[in-house]
Amino acid sequence: MTPRAWYRYWADPARFHVKPTPQDEAQPDRDEVNPHFEVARVITVANQKGGVGKTTTAVSLAAALAEGRSRVLLVDLDPQGNASSGVGLRVQPGQSTVYDVLVGDVELVDAIEPTSLRNLFVVPATIDLAGAEIELVSAFSREQKLRRCVDTIRGDFDIVLIDCPPSLGLLTVNALSAADGVIVPIQCEYYALEGLGALQHNADLIKANLNPGMHLTGFVMTMLDGRTRLSQQVVDEVVSHFGDQVFTTRIPRSVRLAEAPSYGQPITVFDANSKGAKAYRALAHEVLHRLHDQWLSEVEA
Repeated sequence: MTPRAWYRYWADPARFHVKPTPQDEAQPDRDEVNPHFEVARVITVANQKGGVGKTTTAVSLAAALAEGRSRVLLVDLDPQGNASSGVGLRVQPGQSTVYDVLVGDVELVDAIEPTSLRNLFVVPATIDLAGAEIELVSAFSREQKLRRCVDTIRGDFDIVLIDCPPSLGLLTVNALSAADGVIVPIQCEYYALEGLGALQHNADLIKANLNPGMHLTGFVMTMLDGRTRLSQQVVDEVVSHFGDQVFTTRIPRSVRLAEAPSYGQPITVFDANSKGAKAYRALAHEVLHRLHDQWLSEVEA
């Protein structure tokens, strides 16, 4: 069986949805939102400020969506490769990664790997990706290389989540150019709004020149410490700036969330009943609602 045929077998929706499992039936009906899309919605998780919970959000949200029966592809576009290791994937010598897709002649479909979670797949990254920005300089239409690759697999997934590096370089530009929506994690601390202006400016330029279909899906407040006034003050300030664009779900600061990556498991698996896991499930539900609303607005337009 060729890599492509192997992937089609594992990504086939019928393989996972022939009948509901007892676990599926036990899940609460939270005003029922359809977890599926005819063509994948591509969501980029971006913030050029480091340490805001961006990769944790990408991994945990991907796992929560997959748990809710969406077919999810997580694309690790950060040379640190933390999203890959966060779902338990250790890249082996000779294994195809997102670097090979962007710079080499490997098709995206052949770089996709399954994870231990049903419905969740990943395109891994390694430190080699750090050189991609230099190698892509001379490439034709370099800003849209990832978009062209992602377009080839849109029919096989419901949601594609892209984890960006903490920068506004060519990799992030590629991720934004490929996106239908953007989720921006904001840490509940004093410098939360630092750099958001630059991110918004770049996103506006990309929307105007490269990707007119891109929308802001929302801002998610992370690392909320309910014991301090500062956290709530930051939330209030962000809400005053961005209003309904801020998700109502707040991600708490949590030791369990911090421990999960070291075990190669998303929080929904590592501690399924923890506050962090419940928060990301609630966020996944909000995200699905917004994606469907955005899709309907596009259809009506």
